[in-house]
Amino acid sequence: MAKFELKLPKMGESVAEATVTNWLKNVGDKIEMDEAVLEIATDKVDSEVPSEVSGTLVEILFQKDDVVQVGQTIAIIETEGGAVESAPKATVVASETSTPVAEVAKTVETAKEIAAPADFSSSDKFFSPLVKNIAAAEGVSLAELESITGSGKDGRVNKEDILNYIKNRGSKSATAVSEAPKAVPAPVQTSTQAVPVSVNGADEIVEMDRMRKLISKYMVESVQTSAHVQSFIEVDVTNIVKWRDKVKNAFEKREGEKLTFTPIFMEAVAKALRDFPGMNISVEGDYIIKKKNINLGMAAALPNGNLIVPVIKNADQLNLVGMAKAVNDLGNRAKAGKLKPDDTQGGTYTVTNVGTFGSVFGTPIINQPQVGILALGAIRKVPAVIETPEGDFIGIRQKMFLSHSYDHRVVDGALGGSFVKRVADYLEAWDINRDI
Repeated sequence: MAKFELKLPKMGESVAEATVTNWLKNVGDKIEMDEAVLEIATDKVDSEVPSEVSGTLVEILFQKDDVVQVGQTIAIIETEGGAVESAPKATVVASETSTPVAEVAKTVETAKEIAAPADFSSSDKFFSPLVKNIAAAEGVSLAELESITGSGKDGRVNKEDILNYIKNRGSKSATAVSEAPKAVPAPVQTSTQAVPVSVNGADEIVEMDRMRKLISKYMVESVQTSAHVQSFIEVDVTNIVKWRDKVKNAFEKREGEKLTFTPIFMEAVAKALRDFPGMNISVEGDYIIKKKNINLGMAAALPNGNLIVPVIKNADQLNLVGMAKAVNDLGNRAKAGKLKPDDTQGGTYTVTNVGTFGSVFGTPIINQPQVGILALGAIRKVPAVIETPEGDFIGIRQKMFLSHSYDHRVVDGALGGSFVKRVADYLEAWDINRDI
């Protein structure tokens, strides 16, 4: 028998850690090669971690809601035969740090099993349950915890950070901790806020899921960060509608892809961003970062009602066929929950289609740290004045509204309005005789 270390795989260049959201297997369960063992979540994408071998799950090293670094061992699988590298026992920190810290870690792990995490709900920072448990066991106050410089993603405090702080803190020796586990504080209330109570007893109270909480947090932060202002423009897309009706069947037969309106609009946005690079920027503090690549975020609705924004990389370099394939691929994988973390990273500008739900226009919230987002309204048949050399007359045209939200800290009305007008110009100039 041999033991195999199941590690958190690399999930993208910009992803350094993930949170365990659910174990699909329990200790003692048989596992087949490529079978999913647990579910994890990054800031935006949920994924499964499959097993690289067949065997029996004999040890789970991280629990639900724990934050795991890429490359860390998360479970031990026992296999039959084969020279498979055996896994080190439990805590890596014991072999990498001094003995006192190892003893602290061991005691804290014991405390974790018998005590609920302390209440750090008043903090605006995120702390994993393990970090909270260590802080509670060692009597670290909220002020102390918030003062620790984290080495995790976005400055997040991880297990090593809190242990190093305790080691150098000097307020309590490791020996005292190891000899006095009774000093562990009594269990305290674990909920971060009071659960609301139905007044009449008939209302249903449902807690937000993890993704909805993240969306809520990001939207509030965006409104508090950017000075949102909007520009609206009505666009005549009659030629686009006629052209798509004419070529969509041939396009699907030739390319094996459906031709929706979305890639047509995305192509126009990518061209306009190339014309107005001042919209293809981000803001960090008092600095403006001019982006070299044009990476278009495409807001997509998930089956559970939540939203996600996969990104089309280097969108200005794609022709219409390439754009259609990228849009369909990302949209289909978003609906199936098969997006990878890298699929949602690196966006420089975002487009959202509110017309899908029948909205004529909307005022979307900027996807930070970008400075603009464009909402596509529903296409409608409306009466319009048509100008001709022989005179004006009323006719039926296919029209839609474009709603452009932009950050007035760095984008003035001239740039914000000119950009959305350029998108409209590209759409209205569509050649009805264009080849596919």
